[in-house]
Parts: sequence; C-alpha cells; structure tokens
Amino acid sequence: MADGEVQPVAVTAVRMVAVDEGLYALRIGEIGGDAGAISGMEFPVAQVATPFAEDGNGPEIVASFPRRGPWLGREGGTVIIRSPAGGGHVIVTAYGPAEQSAVPLALDLRRLDGPVAGIEKAAAAAAATSGGSVSAESQTRGWVGALGRKLQIEAFSIRPLEAIAPADIEFKGFLPRGGETQWVQGGALCGTRGRRLPLIGFAVRLGSHLSGRFDVIYQGSFFTEGISTPHRNGQPCRAAAPDDPLEAINVRILERATEHERPPAAD
Repeated sequence: MADGEVQPVAVTAVRMVAVDEGLYALRIGEIGGDAGAISGMEFPVAQVATPFAEDGNGPEIVASFPRRGPWLGREGGTVIIRSPAGGGHVIVTAYGPAEQSAVPLALDLRRLDGPVAGIEKAAAAAAATSGGSVSAESQTRGWVGALGRKLQIEAFSIRPLEAIAPADIEFKGFLPRGGETQWVQGGALCGTRGRRLPLIGFAVRLGSHLSGRFDVIYQGSFFTEGISTPHRNGQPCRAAAPDDPLEAINVRILERATEHERPPAAD
C-alpha cells in the first residue's frame, strides 16, 4: 500500500450512552465481526468518545483498561468516565472491514461514586489493568476489577474524588515470591504492565495529618480465597494461600464522627 492511500473501513455499530453527573465505569463487551488488519491496525476495534461540549465541560474519560486511551480491541474493556453537573453523553463506535455487516455491541454502565449507607464523605476510584466491572448489588457495590471471574490484576491506581488531595493517599502492591512495590501516591500506577505478573495483595493509607479525621477501609477478592475481611489504614490485604492472585478491590474512605456527633455513653 502506498503512503497516504485511503483504506475503506465499515462502522459496524454505534451506541450513545447518557450519563448523569458522577463517576462511572462503562464496560464494553467483546466486539463481534470478522478479524483482520488494515494498514497494520487489527480489527474489529471500538472507540469511546465524548461529543464536543459548547461550554467545554463535557464528560471526561479519566482511565481505561486493558489498553490505554479511547481505543479498545476485540476483547473489549472498561473506561472510567467523570461526568460534570448537568451530565452528558458518551459515544461508542465499532469498526471493521469494509464488507462487514452490523454487529451487536454490549454495554454495561455502572456508577462508582455516591454515598454508601449514608456515611461516606469521600470516595476513591480504582482502575485495575485486568479490566473491570462493578455489580449493582449493594453487597458488592464499589468493587473494581473482574469480581468472581479470575482475571488477575497486574496494576491499579486510586484517585480521591473529593475532600482528599491525591498526595494525601498512598498505596502499595504485593507481588509473588515475597516481592512488593514502593508506596506510591494517588494518581500513580502501582504494579507492572505487560509482564503477566499478578498482584497478590495491596495496602492503602492516608497521610498522617488525616489519620485522625478519616479511615480508609478496603477488601480484596482473590482467585482461591474469595473476598477478604476488611483491612484498614495501611494493613496488608493478602490471601492466606501463598501467591493467590488478586482479581478485584474495594476501597472506601470514611470520615470519623466528631466528639459532638458521637452518641452519649449509657449510664
């Protein structure tokens, strides 16, 4: 093919998703259609985009996995979307070879933020490189990763949504055979990419100047052991079985009750 030659492709599916204000995980299922390559680009693929907003304040894609950026391969993936006050729309477009007919496109939108049991004052959004989904059921609300699907997490990142600055939260990961990462601050990636090296645990803590005001509580779901008991404030969250891979995490940041909010002691 000569440089600059235009190659025809087909739009095989288009979906527009309305999102209210908040933080969301949009899961795109496996993309159907014939496999192939055009100019070295493998098909089918999908692109997640946010339409232009006149006021410049439309929804924003803040993370994606298993790939970076707005493009997803045949296996699909998950994008994390922050939508401003007033909400907006997200468009998912699938592409294939020029002769490809329309294909189904499975989408699952789940909200990540919002109060849990009316007591959360701050929240953390975590993006796991294995791809993720969040159950709508109350007992699994807030889980990020492939809960119950045994898809290992190799890296994750946590970004506070409100009340806490990224530099005020730190986290680390535990690796097989006794390895572990350094503590990293909010917004940074913790773990590895492309090495097929699973995390077998993690820990999260807040800066010492916030330890009297907030608790950070977290759980992990593991291949063999399943969901762990809650851990908090820097405690290692690992399975009892050696090198049991981590498949999903749940992180909550709760504001402690002040003295005047606590109920009086019983006589």
